[in-house]
Amino acid sequence: MADTKLWTRIAVALAAVGTLALAVGCPPSKPKGSKRPAGASDIAVAAEKTYVPPGDLDEYYMFSSGGHSGQVFVYGIPSMRHITTIPVFAPYSGTGYGFDDETKAMLGNLTWGDVHHPALSETGGDYDGRWLFVNEMNGRVARIDLRDFKTRQIFGPVPNISGNHGSTFITPNSEYVLMSSRFSIPIPKGKAVSIDRYASEYKGVAAGLKIDPKTGQMSLGWQVLLPPFDWDLGDAGKKLSEGWFFLTCYNSERATGKLEVTASQRDRDYIAAIDWRLAEKSAAEGKGELIGGVKVLDPKTIPGLVYLMPCGKSPHGVDVSPDGKYVVGSGKLQGVTTAFNFEKVLTAIKNKDFAGEEDGIPVLKYESIKDAEVPVGLGPLHTQFGPDGMAYTSLFVDSALAKWKLGTWEVLDKVPMSYSTGHLAAAEGDTVSPDGKWLVGLNKLSHGRHLSVGPSQPESSQLVDISGDKMKLVYDAFTEPEPHYAQIIKADKLKPIEVYPKEENKHPLAIWDVKDAGVTRKGNEVLAKVVVVRSSMTPSLIEVNEGDTVKVALTNIEQTTDELHGFGLLDYNINIVLDPGETKTVTFKADKPGVFPYYCTNFCSALHQEMQGYLVVKPK
Repeated sequence: MADTKLWTRIAVALAAVGTLALAVGCPPSKPKGSKRPAGASDIAVAAEKTYVPPGDLDEYYMFSSGGHSGQVFVYGIPSMRHITTIPVFAPYSGTGYGFDDETKAMLGNLTWGDVHHPALSETGGDYDGRWLFVNEMNGRVARIDLRDFKTRQIFGPVPNISGNHGSTFITPNSEYVLMSSRFSIPIPKGKAVSIDRYASEYKGVAAGLKIDPKTGQMSLGWQVLLPPFDWDLGDAGKKLSEGWFFLTCYNSERATGKLEVTASQRDRDYIAAIDWRLAEKSAAEGKGELIGGVKVLDPKTIPGLVYLMPCGKSPHGVDVSPDGKYVVGSGKLQGVTTAFNFEKVLTAIKNKDFAGEEDGIPVLKYESIKDAEVPVGLGPLHTQFGPDGMAYTSLFVDSALAKWKLGTWEVLDKVPMSYSTGHLAAAEGDTVSPDGKWLVGLNKLSHGRHLSVGPSQPESSQLVDISGDKMKLVYDAFTEPEPHYAQIIKADKLKPIEVYPKEENKHPLAIWDVKDAGVTRKGNEVLAKVVVVRSSMTPSLIEVNEGDTVKVALTNIEQTTDELHGFGLLDYNINIVLDPGETKTVTFKADKPGVFPYYCTNFCSALHQEMQGYLVVKPK
């Protein structure tokens, strides 16, 4: 055992040295006469593949959902280094998010969000590096601008949507972000109906948020009424299936009470296939009933809008292959993943090859639309794709990942994970041209693989090398609770800025010279225009009266990379961070008399400590 541990340390060190040696043209050497224990060479290869030397950059970004933290985590692949946290649905004092006027207004009255499924914007079915969209359960979707990695819009709560879990899934040219209800309720919201009438009076809803192609701004495009099932995950069709949106459900029994029993009676639930182009056309024609202040399309009155595809019991993920031919659904309570052939789906629709209906929505015959049931293992949840027809499915019960082949349906390999893998993310794995190379399993449990931190254990993200015939687990990483899903994009597709150019700052309260700084009063409203720059804050004194409404407009006039400045106002719960060239405002009531220091919270220079001032609030 001691020898194995020693060789492990030597192997990792050699891998690092080897990488650096190769970089300068010197091949690494092996110790003469050495004997490695079994597995040491594998460890060395794994270490070398994931090692990114100081100063070098990762090949990929991974954007991972932050679960009930409300944020998005950014990692480098293959190093698995945590690069940054993007605050979205909850205040984040590290960057002052949720404290300034703009971000506080975006958050509204909600200061938490359960973030699940990030989706990168696409052009032609490939990630284009413009925006990242992400959902949260309170019926909202946010847009992050990848030019500066900042949340720029939070849309919602969307009417009639309850528990926005089935989101965000984006169409191949970023026409729509798609979302749905996890929890069926009586609509509109606020309508109280006895649970005894769940089967008939409760409804699910799917919606398409229209994306402005130039700005990325979201607006409500259309809503579709669905039966009272629990709607889960989705995916947009591509190529052959472009124009369709697929959405899984559980509880097609329309049950209430203890759902682990009452909602597990049928052998199959459904994948809904929604013709979103028909939804768009119908909404443009003014069709639908006004519910909750918006028009809602009812499939009963619009033939061809929605079809139901039977799928294994309690499916979670539904995933469309890169060519758009296969719609892959996984029943959590089965040991197989089903590959539906979309050409067969279209044929069954044309021939009205139906097995019944649910609330007027036709149910397609299972045997008419499936190509194969792939025996991947127990608890299949979610599938990602690689090149050459490779598919990878997470197995929650087996705690493993399965590799299999589209078309032949052969299971080629499995790799154990630790433990209970939920989602997984492959490099460019949701696009029409996946890269392969890397796969990350997002595990729900991590016990025993890290230093103990008490009862609440971190989540586990494990990096798997999929470049060869056999998958190889090469790295463990740990994150805050609770990641659900991630997407991985080539780093060269992103071109983030490092300063906000002065000429682009159009904020009406921006100032760029200390001579323009100062305090003005209009009645009981006070405006303080403040310049922050190494190593001073001008003005260094703001005098107001108790009861005044105070607006502080701060401009960081730096144009140098990474010269951030902060504005922390003690005892008033104000914490602002300004990037170079950025202007922010914060408005508050001066309701506490006294003298309150303000200071730069971001270390910026040798005289950082001297960058301070005072707010003097004169008592009434």
